[in-house]
Amino acid sequence: MKDEITFDQFQALDIRIGTVVKAEVPEWSHWVMKLIVDLGEEIGTKTIFAGIMKHYKPEEIEGKQFPFVVNLKPKKIGSEGDFSEGMMLCPSVAVTRAKPAEGEGGMMAEERPVLLTLSENVPNGTKVR
Repeated sequence: MKDEITFDQFQALDIRIGTVVKAEVPEWSHWVMKLIVDLGEEIGTKTIFAGIMKHYKPEEIEGKQFPFVVNLKPKKIGSEGDFSEGMMLCPSVAVTRAKPAEGEGGMMAEERPVLLTLSENVPNGTKVR
């Protein structure tokens, strides 16, 4: 377990529900997907990069709602000066798969993100508490 944080530190996170209105894989990317997320009237639309492209296709993401941390300092992503303005929340699970053909054979472990889904749609921008 990582270091504990205080309740006040947890409350500093602004976690909101947003709808992915557009998802695409940038030409330069080998692991991230660029998401345009509608986070409601108060926040508006943000660009968020998520490391999910090896496991999901853009059409599987578009039009769906997910939780996002929206008050992270923007971070430069990729070679074209794009910035990620938040973070998609996903648990990761360990999976085992065969090594690529050019490898030594056998199995290798990696992590796979699992998308968090809602049991019903809520307004974009709804706070997660």
